[in-house]
Amino acid sequence: MEQQHAEVLWNTRLTLSCYKIGLRTSDRFLTAIPGQFITLRLGDQMDPLLRRPFSIHQLIIHDDVFKGIELLYKVVGAGTQKLTQLHSGDRVDLLGPLGNGFSIAEHFQRVFIVAGGIGVAPMPFLISRLLDKSIDRSQCKVFIGGKSKADLLCSDDLSNLGIPVHTTTDDGSYGDQCLVTDPVDIEISDSKPDVIYACGPMQMLACVVGIAEKHGIECQVSIETMMACGMGACLGCAVENRKEPDRYLHACLDGPVFDAKLLNI
Repeated sequence: MEQQHAEVLWNTRLTLSCYKIGLRTSDRFLTAIPGQFITLRLGDQMDPLLRRPFSIHQLIIHDDVFKGIELLYKVVGAGTQKLTQLHSGDRVDLLGPLGNGFSIAEHFQRVFIVAGGIGVAPMPFLISRLLDKSIDRSQCKVFIGGKSKADLLCSDDLSNLGIPVHTTTDDGSYGDQCLVTDPVDIEISDSKPDVIYACGPMQMLACVVGIAEKHGIECQVSIETMMACGMGACLGCAVENRKEPDRYLHACLDGPVFDAKLLNI
């Protein structure tokens, strides 16, 4: 973990409410793990008072030279609204990488990735690491769901990598009109993956975990929850522990990525 002042490289609007921001950081982030996050404050500003957590979307590497990290974020309040006002050359106060990320076992060959809405944020970083391990693109399937077409992010980028992407929307404005977990269940019935990685709303994660347990598949989920400090001091991101009900887990320290068998969701 390292605290630093990171320079804004770009801050690009993707949709009405979603942006990508590139940050020049130290090479400490070369050791980051997909699923880890950073907390961010806008320079010396005290409003908002608390740092905001963001998943690492991907590393920025040009001509084999590390430049920094990219974040994918959605405007949900005053803090992220102020983030949209940053321009190239501005600086932010950044702390990270934090938390535990996704683990990739040597025997993983067939991989399913499930993302709901902004839950797709950590997945390009994860996929880049999977490809580094020479996983067959055709054996890696991605399922992205959202309320409408505007909520489907990164699907074109992943398709351009040669990875099959299945999209769903609640309103039928793009892809299949159904829950994103519906095609996951159907595909698993045809051929089980070695692992399922998932990130998104809690209801979606609960359904993914149920599907994985029904078919006896390893599952890792990244929890989306409020984090006040990001370092385990405030205890505000507690999640129920299935194996030890008397001991809560905390998303910022024990997660945000968990083995699904540990969670009571």
